[in-house]
Amino acid sequence: MNCLIRSIRSDEWPEAKALRLTALQDPVAHLAFLETYEEALARPDSYWQERAAGAAHDATGAQQIIAQGPDGDWVGTLTVLVEEPGTTDWAGFPVERRQGHIVGVYVLPEYRGIGLTEVLFEDALEWAWHAGVERVRLIVHEDNTRAQRFYGKVGFKPSGRVVPLGKAPGESEFEFVLER
Repeated sequence: MNCLIRSIRSDEWPEAKALRLTALQDPVAHLAFLETYEEALARPDSYWQERAAGAAHDATGAQQIIAQGPDGDWVGTLTVLVEEPGTTDWAGFPVERRQGHIVGVYVLPEYRGIGLTEVLFEDALEWAWHAGVERVRLIVHEDNTRAQRFYGKVGFKPSGRVVPLGKAPGESEFEFVLER
């Protein structure tokens, strides 16, 4: 694996947008992401610029980490959001302590199975611990067993919290956590 792992710069919003649009076309995107390709495509450039600036290398509330292939192309990504106690998360649950929330995990198919996702997670966890979070969590669709197996492999455990999907009545997601 000859990839560079690093946080994005705010001026790299076009690359962040392109990789997100690619991720949303993956065959299991409906299980992994809360937005569709069409919804993301319709967003103005200002959205992507703000999103990149809020998760760039110098941001404190979030960090988007990418894997850059030998040719410079982005081949994988994930984002860590910092959630503060006293707030509510995207699903309406109260946040009880300072925690990281990993979202937007995606690696191009040709780069899967070579340890790249593990390296992205290592970098994300290092950033989160340095940011002072007490735990890191993620939410995974009940039918996304491949992702559930991977998260267990890198140390995350089911918390027992089930999150109903508002956009897909009758479907749920599971919270996985890793304590510091």
